[in-house]
Amino acid sequence: AAMVWLKLLPVLEGRAPRVRSRCSLVCLQSTEPSAAMGGGNAQKSAACRAKNLAKAKAEGAGGGGSGGIKSRAAAMDLKCTVCMQCFPNTQVKAAQQHAETKHAKSDFATCFPMASAA
Repeated sequence: AAMVWLKLLPVLEGRAPRVRSRCSLVCLQSTEPSAAMGGGNAQKSAACRAKNLAKAKAEGAGGGGSGGIKSRAAAMDLKCTVCMQCFPNTQVKAAQQHAETKHAKSDFATCFPMASAA
């Protein structure tokens, strides 16, 4: 690999440059890929890309916010025949409690015939 010597001025962070600043010499090697070298930015970029892909897959399954609202919404299949109040199909116990407290004169099978069949 060819060695190239460059004369670089020191980087001054937010300060006025000095009149007598020392110059440093830095040796830069050519940018050929070498098997002996490793752990550069390419590996970091690939790891970050893989992490972001896994995160996107996890959010794609349900997701938070308005993006996953349709996948989180349960089907409102349980509908009371007396008062027409709807319940998600995952809340049979809430529908049973509704029938006992709101419609004491009728039983659960009368209020929710679709849940009794299942």
